[in-house]
Amino acid sequence: MSELRAGCGEKRLSGNEERAAVMTQFVQLIEFRTSRIDEFTKVLDEWLASTEGNRVPTRGILTKDRDREDTYTQIVEFPSYEQAMQNSSQPETTEFAANFAALCDGPPVFRNLDVVRDEQM
Repeated sequence: MSELRAGCGEKRLSGNEERAAVMTQFVQLIEFRTSRIDEFTKVLDEWLASTEGNRVPTRGILTKDRDREDTYTQIVEFPSYEQAMQNSSQPETTEFAANFAALCDGPPVFRNLDVVRDEQM
């Protein structure tokens, strides 16, 4: 059984409690093509700075596809779908989305995923 951290202490959850806690999480995958990745990371850094202390996502991972040139996937984790939708309506996120779209070499593909299982391996 993995452990979920609560504040500074640790709490061990039963299997059912752990599954219920994990099921509320939400992940968004954004696959996009750009030949301007340095500009994208600058725009992302600006968004991170502008949302400091008020940021909804809990984690972000930027990946580069080894098999397709200039293809990237941004993996963004949220506490819940509802909080992800609130994040989308923030002015800073709206501005980031517009700047991001301008840097893409075609429309990005979004995948909205509810987490049903999360394992530390």
